[in-house]
Amino acid sequence: MIKVKQISKSFKDTKVLHDISFEIKRGDFIAVMGASGSGKSTLLYSVSGMDSLSSGKVLFEGINISAMQEDELSGFRLSKMGFVFQNAQMLKNLSVFDNIILPGLVAKKESADGIRKRASELMKRMEIEGIEERDIREVSGGQLQRSSICRAMINNPEILFLDEPTGALNSGATDQVLTILEDLNRDGMTIMTVTHDPRVAVKARRVLYIRDGQIAACKEFSLGADRERELDEWLKGF
Repeated sequence: MIKVKQISKSFKDTKVLHDISFEIKRGDFIAVMGASGSGKSTLLYSVSGMDSLSSGKVLFEGINISAMQEDELSGFRLSKMGFVFQNAQMLKNLSVFDNIILPGLVAKKESADGIRKRASELMKRMEIEGIEERDIREVSGGQLQRSSICRAMINNPEILFLDEPTGALNSGATDQVLTILEDLNRDGMTIMTVTHDPRVAVKARRVLYIRDGQIAACKEFSLGADRERELDEWLKGF
């Protein structure tokens, strides 16, 4: 689905990513781990086209998105990708429901009525019905993050990119979000997430460990594996 070919990223005189290559298959669930400052988030932003590359290329179903102009790339991301961040990037002057449907109205992939219906269905699936008309400051952190997932899913993307999706949540809300992500992936959604939390990483099928801007190691879980034990043992090497 996505081929990352020898990408590098520099900010002024500092090289953050060094010739990274890997592939994302349709239906994958990839977690990216590493120490603070290792380049995890920069990798996610580079793969998704949110950051430009210093060198290399990213192919999305054979299309070189790293060569696109910003207007074209913006439309491509809106149509093909969903994004969830540690802190919900929602507009304070809109209700929860209006925040969720906004990307759908902008993309115009279906009618406004169809978008509203899809938003309601997503909210029901995320178990947050009843908060549609609330201000985003009137809901819990867990409800807001589940609303962010609804918004990311409103255009039926082919992949979800998440940057520390549980970093600002308590244990109970984290469990709720992880269950949702696991269910989405089980239904075929491709997911790439950056996380420092082993509880998130253990839900993935593959874990990339980034160190000093390079992939230091990759852990792929086998079917039926004791993932918590395997991940814990693997991370001890870092």
